[in-house]
Amino acid sequence: MSRVLALVEGQTERAVIQQTIAPYLSAKGVHLHPKIVGKPGHKGGVRSFSSVSNEIKNLLLQEPNSTVTTFFDYYALPSDWPGLARAKKVAEVANKPCLIEQAMIASIGDICNERIRLDMFLPYIQMHELESLLFSSPKLMSRVFEKPDLEVQFQKIVDECNGCEAINDGSETHPSSRIIQLFPRYKKGRSVNAHAPLIIEQIGIDIVRRQCPHFDDWLNRLEATRL
Repeated sequence: MSRVLALVEGQTERAVIQQTIAPYLSAKGVHLHPKIVGKPGHKGGVRSFSSVSNEIKNLLLQEPNSTVTTFFDYYALPSDWPGLARAKKVAEVANKPCLIEQAMIASIGDICNERIRLDMFLPYIQMHELESLLFSSPKLMSRVFEKPDLEVQFQKIVDECNGCEAINDGSETHPSSRIIQLFPRYKKGRSVNAHAPLIIEQIGIDIVRRQCPHFDDWLNRLEATRL
């Protein structure tokens, strides 16, 4: 059994982890616990890396036997995030999050001391946004929305972008924006009516993994912590 602490961006990310990813990993011997970045009561949102790095460092210090990971969207990351400037210059989408994650490890290493095991830090950057995962099954997403006619339009987005994780980060073209344009009643957050955890639960994590290679790589790394 292994324990993993996930520093997440907001309520939607926490709900998806609690309701879908954590139960899936628990069956594999990995206990994943999400924590929204910021002080208690903070509703989340992208923050500067300087503040996030302090939380990461504190978690590594306070939980020396736990792995620490992250779940932050690439979309709208603040400009001070390590590796971001370089990632924006890279054409291959699959390489972008890896550059940032590697730079995050290096940055945390610069502020750590001998009391912190850097190998216990496994950062994850979601390309381009959590809602990318919902496009793993346009059919089931449209079914949850009770709008089966949207399946074709959701599938067209995936095909045009060449994959779920390549749905880009423009102000009008990032994944949640595309969903809202087609289904204005889309609900974020952690309420019982929030759509993201419901859709991912319907799709199933195994299907999401097949459609989202970088997400799959993250889960592979977390699963390896149980060994």
